Amino acid sequence: MEQRIEYYNVAPEALKIMMEMEKYTKTTGIDRKLRELIKIRASQINGCAYCINMHTADARKMGETEQRIYCISAWRECTFYSEAEKVALELTEYVTLIPTKRVPDELYQRVREHFDEKQYVDLVLIINQINSWNRISIAMGNTATEM
Repeated sequence: MEQRIEYYNVAPEALKIMMEMEKYTKTTGIDRKLRELIKIRASQINGCAYCINMHTADARKMGETEQRIYCISAWRECTFYSEAEKVALELTEYVTLIPTKRVPDELYQRVREHFDEKQYVDLVLIINQINSWNRISIAMGNTATEM
């Protein structure tokens, strides 16, 4: 599949807003490696190869291990993710699949054991941001290319 539209050129104002939100997510207190793991996991669920390719490369540049990148889709069965990371990844799955999963009170309470109120909001914004990028990328026909 080829990119269908040069959307950065067609709607620069809209993409500027997306990039401003992206800048905000980088200023949060959420660990940068965790932000990349969240982006990888949401992109896996959404089937966005373009974003999986980008964020696995970014995670490697940040020093994330191959083991943790490869196992992210099976994080529940791994001992090398912290409890805070696991609950953030679970929240990622629930928010990404919100039409069928919702975000139950029990999950919210577990997230809050590791993240304060502001961090919870920031996690949800990071998750929503990558879900938006996934949908834009897929709808516009972006494909993963060798880096």
